[in-house]
Amino acid sequence: MTRPSSPAAFWRARLGRFRTRRLLEAHLLVLVVCAAVAVSALLLSYRQTQQSARTLATREAPAVQGLAATRLAVLRAEWEVTDLIDRRLVKVAGSGETYRVQLSAADQVLSGIGDSTDQDLGTVNGLLDSYGTSLASAMTVYQDQEYMREQKLAEARSLLNRPHVGLVPRLDQLQREQTARASATATMGWVQRGGWWLTEAALAVLALTLLSALFVLRDRCGRDWDPSLLAALALTVLCAVVPPLAASSAQDDLDAVRADLGRITAHSRQSAGGKALAERQEDVTELSERVRRELAGDAWTERVYQGSLVGGLLVVFLPVVGIGLRLDVYWRRR
Repeated sequence: MTRPSSPAAFWRARLGRFRTRRLLEAHLLVLVVCAAVAVSALLLSYRQTQQSARTLATREAPAVQGLAATRLAVLRAEWEVTDLIDRRLVKVAGSGETYRVQLSAADQVLSGIGDSTDQDLGTVNGLLDSYGTSLASAMTVYQDQEYMREQKLAEARSLLNRPHVGLVPRLDQLQREQTARASATATMGWVQRGGWWLTEAALAVLALTLLSALFVLRDRCGRDWDPSLLAALALTVLCAVVPPLAASSAQDDLDAVRADLGRITAHSRQSAGGKALAERQEDVTELSERVRRELAGDAWTERVYQGSLVGGLLVVFLPVVGIGLRLDVYWRRR
């Protein structure tokens, strides 16, 4: 048995026993199914990446940043009070301004992240209020009564550091949970990875089927390369390259955000005092600003999604036009 002299002759020999109409109908069915599967998986996987970025920007990242800022602020307030007492500056006018600013900042930040997390902040808010009241009493009401002042300071330290139920331990627990949520949101799961693999596999089958359909039309129907199928093939290649690259770039940004959020939590939980605490606050502020810039820089992904949507619809529509017009002739003959 002689072998075909060229790939075209090989496929002509393989497909020769099938009627042209049956071949075109089979190609059209495979094209429509593969295009529908590929476009659906592509859009769903890409939208999931966008949704992860949006959730991080509006909920998870602000919550992680706010909890870190709150923890540092309450520790800074305690240190400022201790420093004033050690230097005997309690009665100096304006000497307690710094610790009041820190408590006010902690209260504002904690109130601001209430809508960014599903966790219950009521207990933490109550502890923060009680802690601030105890410090204020020690520094104002009882500043001339050393014994009562020490009692109020001891009460404040207990509210701040009591194991498991104090303000700092509760903030630590909230940080662990919130950081874990942010990490899970920023990580591409196996379902999403499977969606991208399904997209690429369906697009590969779609491209091969388009090439086969072009060959059948050229060989059986005496037509030159069909422009609709050629356009669909070009769009298929673009859909297989551009959206995955865009999603990969967006996922790299999410990985960078996840790492920065981990650093923010780590900085806030390092033991430090005085100037070191102030430096930690500056570090957290800089990292938070970097996270905001990284999350704000993904506006272009929406344009890629819209382009993928239009291209995907054309990938479904163009093969129907290219093969359907020829099939219409055969159907009319019947």
